[in-house]
Amino acid sequence: MERLETRELAYFIAVAEELHFGRAAARLGIAQPPLSRAIKQLEHRLGVTLLDRDSRRVLLTEAGEVFLHEGRKAMDAVAASARRAQRAGQPVRRLVLVMKPISDGGLLGDILSRYEQEAEAIPVEVLLCGVAEQAVWLREGRADVGLLHAPHDDFSGFDVEELFVEGQVVVLPRTHRLADRETLHLADLEGETLPRLRGQDDTTATGPVVQDSTQLLQMIALERTIAVLPASASHYLRRELVCVPLVDAAPITAALAWPERSTSRALAAFVRVAAEIAEKHRHGTSMDTPVRSARATPQS
Repeated sequence: MERLETRELAYFIAVAEELHFGRAAARLGIAQPPLSRAIKQLEHRLGVTLLDRDSRRVLLTEAGEVFLHEGRKAMDAVAASARRAQRAGQPVRRLVLVMKPISDGGLLGDILSRYEQEAEAIPVEVLLCGVAEQAVWLREGRADVGLLHAPHDDFSGFDVEELFVEGQVVVLPRTHRLADRETLHLADLEGETLPRLRGQDDTTATGPVVQDSTQLLQMIALERTIAVLPASASHYLRRELVCVPLVDAAPITAALAWPERSTSRALAAFVRVAAEIAEKHRHGTSMDTPVRSARATPQS
């Protein structure tokens, strides 16, 4: 089979998303007849039917569903490669790191200081994103490396270096009925108001919609919700908040992730330094067991 063109993918994705040839043609800025011919030719080349269509409706076949999913990824990869090439061609090169606020376990300062001493080091720009956006920004080519967390983030398509594993805590306002408990179990949270995270489907959550950690902590302080967060979040708590270890929650794995088969020496040096700092930290203060340090040393 001949190599597919990005134009063909763009045509199919438009029809698959609109499920209407007229609307797809208008979206693409072309006439409907050539769009219909292009889709038929694409199906002929692939040897499968992508769309079931008649005079009243257009539906995706099973093959069409798969091709839409893979086609979107391919188009994203093309766009990302263009962004990376543009950034690589800038007069001043930068290494762009994307992460959620308060998600580095206290390691980033040491990592950046140590990285500056590397011969391959280039300036690092830290981008703070909202919930579940790190992987998206990486795939879009807006960042070179990201700090992701399993099991919440999608690691597919990335090379990964695990940095640390930590437990989880429940973050509560000091006035909450559970705030004086030494530990909590998941069952203790039944009936509690939990936040709805933007971009994530959770039918059990009934609390306010939040998009980042700063907004979440504000909502907890206002007694609008409580939240389950990685144990290292205790270092960033507001004065009116406390955290209690959640003993039966799955551990959180923090890892650096970057596009597969990267050849960047600057990125390789950054990952190497991060792994070394994380290893030293593991031999110092363990992060595997949550600690209620925020009670003793609250921060404003």
